[in-house]
Amino acid sequence: MSAPILFFVDDLAEGVSTAASAGRFHQADPAAPQINVMDLSVTRGDGIFETAGVQHGKPMAIEAHLARFAHSAALLDLPAPKLDVWAAAIEAAITAHSPAAMLSAKFIMTRGIEGTGVPVGWVYVFEGDEHERERENGISVVTLDRGYRHDVAKTSPWLLQGAKTLSYAVNKAVLREAARRGADDVIFISSDGFVLEGPTSSVILLIDGRFVTPSTDQGILAGTTQADAFAALESLGHETEYREVVADELGRVDGLWMLSSTRCAAPVRELDGQAVPIAREITDQLNDALLTRTK
Repeated sequence: MSAPILFFVDDLAEGVSTAASAGRFHQADPAAPQINVMDLSVTRGDGIFETAGVQHGKPMAIEAHLARFAHSAALLDLPAPKLDVWAAAIEAAITAHSPAAMLSAKFIMTRGIEGTGVPVGWVYVFEGDEHERERENGISVVTLDRGYRHDVAKTSPWLLQGAKTLSYAVNKAVLREAARRGADDVIFISSDGFVLEGPTSSVILLIDGRFVTPSTDQGILAGTTQADAFAALESLGHETEYREVVADELGRVDGLWMLSSTRCAAPVRELDGQAVPIAREITDQLNDALLTRTK
């Protein structure tokens, strides 16, 4: 496993002053102490992040990741990130890393040390797991109640549903619960019975000949990989749709996938202990398309 690369982004956001000597970004030692223990990312999980897959040195769907990064910043009332600087820092970090077939580029912006009003940001590039086994063999999934209605983003926007934040304790807890039940992953169901998303992934269903994903106005994260998957499916002549999905529909799918930036499209082979058909040809076509994204 090759050594990771760390770049701090100095000129990271609009309206944030930087030291006269600071450039746009600089490389740092990932093995050395870097983050102040009073940073709100450490004490409160107060910040945002994105993780982009990097295939043979090329970041996948980076424009979509940057746009979602800016959207999350707006939801958290953080200063608007300077996306051109972040894009350049990501590219520099990828270039500085030893060549590898698959990398992950994680970029983070925190609110900084409490009371200073000065955010902190960095890019961390590391060798990623290619998830080939999951894409080939499929995964076992359980459904869990998220504890919110499907319209929570409209009724309670302060809950930050739909933002990609550093507050991941719940997401980790549900994956531990899945493991206790002998499963690999989770699909969240709203308290009023609608399909939402996974803790780190989007959901696509093949039902009645159409590829469907839950609409993003239900307090779920807009999936960059899901959007690319829909584009690939449409190019193959398939129909796609964003809509509300009732939980009962999961029981009559002809295919079901969990999608994320590094995993791409993992077919679900079992849901709540029941076998789910794997649409092998579509799965392979999807992953062929997703693993070559460079826009």
